[in-house]
Amino acid sequence: MEKYVSQTQTVKVNWLRNDFSRIPFWLYHDKDVYQLEQDRIFKGAAWSYVGLEAELPNPGDFRTTYVGETSVILQRTQEGSIHAMVNRCAHRGAKVRREIRGNASEHICIYHRWCYSDTGELTGVPFLRGIKGQGGMGKDFKTQDHGLQQLRVAVHAGVIFVTFSTKTEPLEDYLGPVFTSHLSRIFNRPVRVLGYQRQRIAGNWKLYLENQRDTYHGSLLHEFQSTFGTSRATQSGGVTMDSSQRHNLTYARAGTDNDEEFKTLYKENKVHESKLSLEDPSMIRNIREFDDGISLAICGLFPNSTIHQIGNSLATRQLRTFGPDEFELYWTLFGYEDDSDEMTEHRLSQANMVGPAGLISMEDGEAIEITHRATKTESHWACSVVEMGGAGPIVNLEHRVNDIAVRGFWSGYAKMMDFAPMEL
Repeated sequence: MEKYVSQTQTVKVNWLRNDFSRIPFWLYHDKDVYQLEQDRIFKGAAWSYVGLEAELPNPGDFRTTYVGETSVILQRTQEGSIHAMVNRCAHRGAKVRREIRGNASEHICIYHRWCYSDTGELTGVPFLRGIKGQGGMGKDFKTQDHGLQQLRVAVHAGVIFVTFSTKTEPLEDYLGPVFTSHLSRIFNRPVRVLGYQRQRIAGNWKLYLENQRDTYHGSLLHEFQSTFGTSRATQSGGVTMDSSQRHNLTYARAGTDNDEEFKTLYKENKVHESKLSLEDPSMIRNIREFDDGISLAICGLFPNSTIHQIGNSLATRQLRTFGPDEFELYWTLFGYEDDSDEMTEHRLSQANMVGPAGLISMEDGEAIEITHRATKTESHWACSVVEMGGAGPIVNLEHRVNDIAVRGFWSGYAKMMDFAPMEL
């Protein structure tokens, strides 16, 4: 195979099948591919999730976040608009804001004290004209040419997205009707942030996007989830993608199967026969909040976010990349402003199912890490088998025992990376 030596050179990928049912393992580990991902995806024509408007309630509020591995300042200005800018001084490249969050009308780099407005314009340079007629910047230096790099910002239902590219389509078109509707469903009224969790995982970021698009591993890997009925393959549900196949929505309805059916099927398939029990079952109680009856909704938005509803636990998960072998998940737990104290406590109790030590989520991190380690030394011809539910066309399915959304992810990824096979 050929390896590129520049950003514009074509990379040839040894797809063994053109329906993305075989994924070469080397794509998870190649350092050059990772750098190209930063350029073509995270800095390319994609909208990346960066936060919630509820996190910036007041003029001057800011928080630092990431797009790929690029640090970004997200700011509500004194006038109330939201701006996003690269957190890197135009002078010598130092990180300007090192705090996670704060409130400020300006941003000052600690290194040489260059000062930027809340919209990123350069407003002050110490010794701009030198001292006593000596030194300083040249006469052709213009502060208006050296502000912080700006990103485009778009908001839907209080969820904030940014893009580096001027070519990225409007956010509503990028998400498509299914996913704009789902965001409006989840963020149907003002939300209140309940807390944060962070999780570092020693694996490639694409393995996580595969994991949360894998619709049936939950009841196999997560004994807690299947035993107590928060997600089972026997429940009604399905998987839906957008027209580009980049985004996915996996959903299920608790209570649409029965314990005997579940126990019989899982025993016949030699899956665990759980002996787990709960002394206090209130954690898994699902208080119906949505008219559609959906109790589990895992919404993956390419390239960096997952928004989950697990019973009454609500959260966003932002993926941040740190090289081909490591990524971070930044979890933002939230409820609604009109929640009662009892409902808030219930959401926080159910939050014990997710995060780095979650009764469900900790197993995802382990599964990703053992996969990453085991595939690192494989040849360029070794690949995964991704055809549960059948190979061939990538279409929406009204059941969850399938890999269709995983193949959809790779289809969208390959198009953005210009890695697609010649014929689909």
